[in-house]
Amino acid sequence: MKLFLPYPPSVNTYWRHVVMGRSARVLISKKGREYREAVCRIVLANRVHGETRMPGSRKLAVKLTAFPPDARARDLDNLPKAVLDALTHAGVWADDSQIDALHILRGEKRPGGQLVVEIEALCAIGAKPWPEVA
Repeated sequence: MKLFLPYPPSVNTYWRHVVMGRSARVLISKKGREYREAVCRIVLANRVHGETRMPGSRKLAVKLTAFPPDARARDLDNLPKAVLDALTHAGVWADDSQIDALHILRGEKRPGGQLVVEIEALCAIGAKPWPEVA
């Protein structure tokens, strides 16, 4: 499965820490909720021929290719959490704990940014869905 998603908000703006009474809570920000809903719409639009959800027992490999919206420095390790949570919320898989291989690549900048997500089932232990990077 291959999905073309908008570039996600940064981890720093995806969640908000709020104090309610005596307890602190972490909530998804307005920007984060808007991103989740955009991902849900894209996933729904890509369900052209039946259900695309990966069964809950399957182990998965996910490849993220990030095309940032501008030339600012960005840490790739801040990218996957919001995206994987949004894809879980959209019902692509039962839980992101199914992911046994996660590859993150940086592409060239694109106006508005884009994230290409490729998802494959891991069929066998040690299976490599993508070739090694030299």
